[in-house]
Amino acid sequence: MGKRDERIARYAEDLRSKCGVAPDMDLLTKVTIGCGPAIYDADAETLAAAQPGELATVRKNFLVKKLGLPDGPGLDDAIDAVIEIYGRSERNKYRAVVYYLLVRHFHKEAVYG
Repeated sequence: MGKRDERIARYAEDLRSKCGVAPDMDLLTKVTIGCGPAIYDADAETLAAAQPGELATVRKNFLVKKLGLPDGPGLDDAIDAVIEIYGRSERNKYRAVVYYLLVRHFHKEAVYG
């Protein structure tokens, strides 16, 4: 098993155990690949949900640029809902898991088709 496959397995376990979500492994794999080399950097692999600047980057670079959503307050509400699902007290929120949950939230699976 390669490093990427190990990470995908870790993300799938987080989705099951911490988020209560049965992951679509094909979609999770595509979202993880879309994160690029960030998944191999300990700092970039996780999301600092308590830092507004980091959440603004998720909104701008992922939701608006990658998923093609119009910018607006609904995006912040969606990010907040996903953070709630993951668990606010969960210290390490994997970027790929948050992105996966956002893709599902907005029904934007076709972006990874």
